[in-house]
Amino acid sequence: MQAFNDFLSLIDNYIGSSWWFPYVLLGTGLFFTIYLKFPQIRYFRFAFKVIRGKFDKPGDEGDTSHFQALTTALSGTVGTGNIAGVALAVHVGGPAALFWMLMTAAVGMCTKFVEVTLSHKYREKAEDGTIAGGPMYYMKNKLHWKWMGIIFAIATVLSSFGTGSLPQINSIADSMNAVFGLNKMLVGSILAVLLGFVIIGGIKRIALVTERLVPTMAALYFIGAFAVIFSNFENIIPSLVSIFAEVLSGSAATGGFLGGTIALAFNKGVGRGLFSNEAGQGSAPIAHASAKGHEPVSEGFVAILEPFIDTIVICTITGLVLLSSGVWNEKHQTDFDYTDIYVLHNNIEFDTQEGQLSIIDHIEKKTIENLYSGTIKVQNGEIQSDVLFIHARSIAENVKVSSGGTVYSGAIEIAKGKPRGSFAFSGKSLVHSAPLTTIAFTKGFFGDFGKYIVVFGLLLFAFSTAISWSYYGDRAMTFIWGSKSVVYYRIVYVVAFFVAAFTDTTIIWTLSAITIAIMTLPNLIGILALSKDMKTTVNDFWKGFKKEWPDERTPE
Repeated sequence: MQAFNDFLSLIDNYIGSSWWFPYVLLGTGLFFTIYLKFPQIRYFRFAFKVIRGKFDKPGDEGDTSHFQALTTALSGTVGTGNIAGVALAVHVGGPAALFWMLMTAAVGMCTKFVEVTLSHKYREKAEDGTIAGGPMYYMKNKLHWKWMGIIFAIATVLSSFGTGSLPQINSIADSMNAVFGLNKMLVGSILAVLLGFVIIGGIKRIALVTERLVPTMAALYFIGAFAVIFSNFENIIPSLVSIFAEVLSGSAATGGFLGGTIALAFNKGVGRGLFSNEAGQGSAPIAHASAKGHEPVSEGFVAILEPFIDTIVICTITGLVLLSSGVWNEKHQTDFDYTDIYVLHNNIEFDTQEGQLSIIDHIEKKTIENLYSGTIKVQNGEIQSDVLFIHARSIAENVKVSSGGTVYSGAIEIAKGKPRGSFAFSGKSLVHSAPLTTIAFTKGFFGDFGKYIVVFGLLLFAFSTAISWSYYGDRAMTFIWGSKSVVYYRIVYVVAFFVAAFTDTTIIWTLSAITIAIMTLPNLIGILALSKDMKTTVNDFWKGFKKEWPDERTPE
């Protein structure tokens, strides 16, 4: 399993977590922001009129309303990225990572506007009578790059597992196990059955479910989040200051946090921001393509609101919960994930800033000379050898070792910093992802009851994401192999959803980063190639709108 994770990490280093990927993503959004004269600002208020159906016409072709398309797309984005993803970004890059998540959303609002408009414009009617759209259709119908459309569609199918299925149920199962002690396999089996029931009904049943789930889960989450923020109101201003103050300096070591560099904050902030709002990934256009409407640009207006709601609102609230409560840099008693464990030679002055930075450098570069290889002694569960035990990017304390459920005494072989054998480790260290957010929610008015808000919020968020991504995957399957292939895809999707409930968390997140990247790059190439077409489409829309609605004030 470790070898497989190392292989995935190697691939991820060249694409999803590579130095150039954030620049390509932000650069594309910034280009369209300037090229189209800041549509995310100018058209923001107008988008609410479109959602209310003010400009709809009887007989508009499509499978869903504007609001249903928005909630379906939001249910695909509002998920573990808002709960676990924010916590992971702050855990790695410090408060400044949240700043880059917000910047990703700000330019992502424009990217969403572009990709959704083009997708709606070049959509088709599938052989089963439903509407089929997405980047693969403008690649085929306008650019005449069907080969790229196929590449994107294949990447979409893969990403439906890496983004929509695997990490969602993995986070749900982890939280349900941590809070209620429920068996992960049991959680996975129950939710897999429910998932199968919903997605069999296609986009209309999916839309009916998501338009009820999204407002409910948002209200539940906001109540719990603000209970924490207002309980720690004295930390609100310092928390907000830290988000912006550390952007150009990196985050200094504090508490159990060893420090974060500018590059780490940037890479993890942009990466988690994309995972959260999916701007540029090309997923939301698939949902919006099904919306009823005769003007593609109007559906693009609706899409502007997605990154704003998902990242600028919800992720900011999560970030403030983590920072104001102070749990993000505190060590907590936890069971260690094997992939987060590193055993180092105890020759580092870790109580100095230089020593702490050298540990961070090791974690990022995995420098062989600092990795411990040899045998360590354990007596009554306690490590006797002089080594530095790292877990979750922090120096672990009070480490306990067990084997087969009982306290272990004996020797453990360490190879290149990794323990060999079937051993379980626990102790005090930093935590990340959903468990960190769960701890933060207990620091408010609701006390320990707050963890239940996170668990049920995560359940609703993540489950709705899995529902929406199943639709993205089946539209991609329709593009490649036709409507008859969808049933086989749904079976595999549900089975994978079940299996991921009890699979290693780190592997899931690494796989997710890879699939996001291989889906995003073809889409960015496509929308950049159609930049002139996009500008012409917007200009033609406003010319026609002014003739059709002469008394309506426009943002032009």
